[in-house]
Amino acid sequence: MPDEIPNDAERAADLADLLGHVAGSWDNERRALARQLHDSLGSSLTALTMHLGLLTAKLPPEQPLRDRATQMKNLLHTIIENNRQMQHKLWNDKLEFLGIKVAFSELVTQFGQQYQITARCSLPDEEPVCPREHAVVLLRVLEQGLSNVTAHSGATQVDVIVDDNEDEIMLTVRDNGRGPAPEAQASRQYGLRLLRERAYLLGGTLTLAAHPDGGGVLTCVLPKPVPVPAA
Repeated sequence: MPDEIPNDAERAADLADLLGHVAGSWDNERRALARQLHDSLGSSLTALTMHLGLLTAKLPPEQPLRDRATQMKNLLHTIIENNRQMQHKLWNDKLEFLGIKVAFSELVTQFGQQYQITARCSLPDEEPVCPREHAVVLLRVLEQGLSNVTAHSGATQVDVIVDDNEDEIMLTVRDNGRGPAPEAQASRQYGLRLLRERAYLLGGTLTLAAHPDGGGVLTCVLPKPVPVPAA
C-alpha cells in the first residue's frame, strides 16, 4: 500500500520541525567554528607575536630591520583583531559565559561607536533567566535589527529594550529612520522570515512595523517554558 500523502497541516508541522533542526545545527556549527578559530588560529597568532617580540629584541640597531619588524608586528595585530571579529560574528561567547545583559550591552555600544549612531540599551536590573535557545534567537534578532538600521533606515539613533518577566521575555529595537519598507513588512526579507519562524518555533512572535512617531520597530516576544513540577 503506498504511503499516504501528508495533508497541509502535517506538511507544515514537518517543515517547522525541519527548520528547527537546521537552525539548531547551524548555531552549533557556528559555535564550533568560532571555537576552532579561537583555539587554533588565535593561539598560533599569539605565539607568533611573542616570537616576533623576542626576535626584535635581538635585532641589530639598523633602522630598516627594526622598521620591517614593526610593520610585521602591526600586521599581526591586524590579523589578530580580524580573527577576533570573525569569531564574534560567528558566535558571541559572552552570551553563554556572561549573559544577555553583558552581550547585548557591548554589542549595542560597539554598534554605536562603529557607525557613529546614538545607540542606547535599556536592560532589566537582574539578569534575564531563559533557555539558551531563547537567548540565541534574541541575539540574532538584535543583530538583524541593528543591521537593518544601517542598511535601510537612515537612522541617527536606535533604542534597544529588553523586558523580562515571569512569563515572557521581549526585545524591542526601535530607530528614528525612514521606517520599514512595504516589502519588509510583508515578510519578504529572508533574514526576518527565518527569525520569525525561529521565534514561532519557540511559541513566540516577531513583528516589524512603522512607529507612529516615525522610524521602525522590531519586536520579538518569547514565552518562557512552564516549569515542570517535581514528581
